[in-house]
Amino acid sequence: MSELNLILLGPPGAGKGTQAARLRKDFDLAYIATGDLLRSHVADETELGREAAAYMDAGKLVPDPLVIAMILDKVEEEGDDGFLLDGFPRNDAQADALGEELDQLGRRLTAALLVEAPDDIVIERLSGRRTCANGHVQHVTFDPPKVDGMCDLCGRPLKQRKDDQPDVVQKRLETYHEQTESLIDYYDEKGLLRRFDGTRSPTEVHDHIRATLATLRLEERL
Repeated sequence: MSELNLILLGPPGAGKGTQAARLRKDFDLAYIATGDLLRSHVADETELGREAAAYMDAGKLVPDPLVIAMILDKVEEEGDDGFLLDGFPRNDAQADALGEELDQLGRRLTAALLVEAPDDIVIERLSGRRTCANGHVQHVTFDPPKVDGMCDLCGRPLKQRKDDQPDVVQKRLETYHEQTESLIDYYDEKGLLRRFDGTRSPTEVHDHIRATLATLRLEERL
């Protein structure tokens, strides 16, 4: 296996962002976060970005084929050693469409990495986060500031983001369960799903993922 083509799955707050950063560094993968990718195309006024902006300006969702085209562009530009896809697909139909397009490129998925965490843990993690204007993040339980309400790094006030409020987190989880959780069975049936316990420490999860990918590479050579 000359490349690692990975999809990152799991609920918000499971620790996917932390693992994505480590995997990018470990394997020099093209990291494709679809929200960031879409905003970048629109800001740069690429041909795909202009098409997407027309839908967004009209208050419509950007069609899946357009999002997939952006993903494939990124894969071809930066994904010689593989890619890590985060935020897409969000349902089985998108997964089907993505798989068909990757086949056309002669690429195949290596694995879908599922970082799991129960809802109560997710709510505790996200609702306890506090962020300053410089983007530093602390947690009222796991990383409390030395001075209440003030960032340890820059001294600016810490505030709770709207999407970290408990009721908003609960709605995000409901959306995940209703729309995206089916991908677990989808990729499991294809033999691509690998599960990781997101309640463990980030280093333990990282070590488990690395060991799993090393095993997959070894099996490919046999």
